[in-house]
Amino acid sequence: MSAFRVLEGGILSLAEDFGRFGLCDKGITNSGVMDEYAYMALNFLLQNSPNTNCLEITLGGLKLEASGACTVAVTGAKFKFLINSKKVGIWKTHNIQKGDVLEFGYAQDGARIYFGVKGGFDIKKELGSNSVTIKENIGEKLKKGDILEFLDHDISDCNIYLKKKFVPCYQKELTLRVILGYQDNFFPVQELEKFFASTYTISQQNNRMGYKLEGEKIECKIDGIISEGISFGAIQIPKDGQPIVLLKERQTIGGYPKIGSVLPIDCFKLSQLKTGDKIKFEVIDVNSAREKMQKFQQIFRDSSC
Repeated sequence: MSAFRVLEGGILSLAEDFGRFGLCDKGITNSGVMDEYAYMALNFLLQNSPNTNCLEITLGGLKLEASGACTVAVTGAKFKFLINSKKVGIWKTHNIQKGDVLEFGYAQDGARIYFGVKGGFDIKKELGSNSVTIKENIGEKLKKGDILEFLDHDISDCNIYLKKKFVPCYQKELTLRVILGYQDNFFPVQELEKFFASTYTISQQNNRMGYKLEGEKIECKIDGIISEGISFGAIQIPKDGQPIVLLKERQTIGGYPKIGSVLPIDCFKLSQLKTGDKIKFEVIDVNSAREKMQKFQQIFRDSSC
């Protein structure tokens, strides 16, 4: 069995897959990759099964050395990717040889980079998943000296890449589509109108748990609710009136009222934004949201990508 040795751990590099499900009643969050599009593209390029683990590298700074030959791929944020100090492309596969050094520069457009190896890393699952969840002490971030083993496999000479039309362009402004929830009646009509007419800035309080925004304060008729389960993409309005969009490592229950929930495929895009980037919101109906999610799930079933 071969491996990658971690020479530099980067800002935040984690092993992830789609996450854990069915454990929220025990207080264990879903976790999993923040940008499912980039993750699905990664496994598509490597011809891995859909839930094969990978590394999610936030902002960059990771450096690895290979102890054996393998095929790898990189997707996600735009950054300088070096193999033996030579810049190479992303959103494609690369054949790596024993002794090769891989360097992940810092993200320019986008915030999260995805790196995988054919067949995945040999990591023991915890509670049915390889996903690291730091706030729940499930796994750890990568650090210098760590070893990432992978199963030896044959490598080929072909480079597989994603067609340009399927490679996303990560922008600094984004409009998020929102499905209104059953608590929207807690917000006066003028507050809802203000919410959807406003442009918000991503604050420094953004991480895998959620993104807190800065902008127009939204008033609510009530101070709070009885704590209840929280969905992926839920938009909470705390007492200070500044919206919070909850993401993969969100708490399992919460007592702030919610305007609605961001469409999951837009949450994936949100996870590629950084502090200071801008977002707006617009309403989408349930049927349209369902159609868009179904279309998203079909993307990588089309071998012409």
